[in-house]
Amino acid sequence: MKIGIFGGTFNPPHYGHLIVAEFIREEVGLDKIIFIPCSIPPHKQNDEYLFQIASPEHRFEMVKLATTGNKFFEVSDVEINRGGVSYTIDTVNYFVSNFPKEKFYLLIGADQFAEFHTWRKPDEIVQKVNLIVFNRPGFVIPQTEFSKFATFITIPNIEISASTIRKRIKLGKSIKYLVPPAVEEYIFANKLYI
Repeated sequence: MKIGIFGGTFNPPHYGHLIVAEFIREEVGLDKIIFIPCSIPPHKQNDEYLFQIASPEHRFEMVKLATTGNKFFEVSDVEINRGGVSYTIDTVNYFVSNFPKEKFYLLIGADQFAEFHTWRKPDEIVQKVNLIVFNRPGFVIPQTEFSKFATFITIPNIEISASTIRKRIKLGKSIKYLVPPAVEEYIFANKLYI
């Protein structure tokens, strides 16, 4: 099987995440995509951002709600269960060692790809999984030493960001049509981001 690994903070998960995953799944012919909410994001360590992050448990529940109804989407709590700062290499090693017969593809945006050389053990990551790099609004996909390991996919530009959603909630504005209805309901029921 060809399996996509789609990690992130998902703070909160929104339609942009779902559109990216479904578009890439179909374009690349993936059998499924596993969404993996991180425990603590390694590249977002400033106090102000960490203060705005919903708990790993809340984010995991929201991703489960967001992906319900798509038989090709699954959610894994492997990074949340591991705890601490979530490093992609640890997650890649988990999946490759536990499912040796599967072929894994790591989905990353252009903004993440620009910083890929700063990730923990990027050389090891590209030896174990295939990179699928997709465009992000406002970011040019750079040519780097890791470009030869990547498949570049152009997706529709979806200008929805989790930070905009959090700001709208704080201001008492609607987030309808930015997140799935079940996620919107969960956010307000649990008083997240207010």
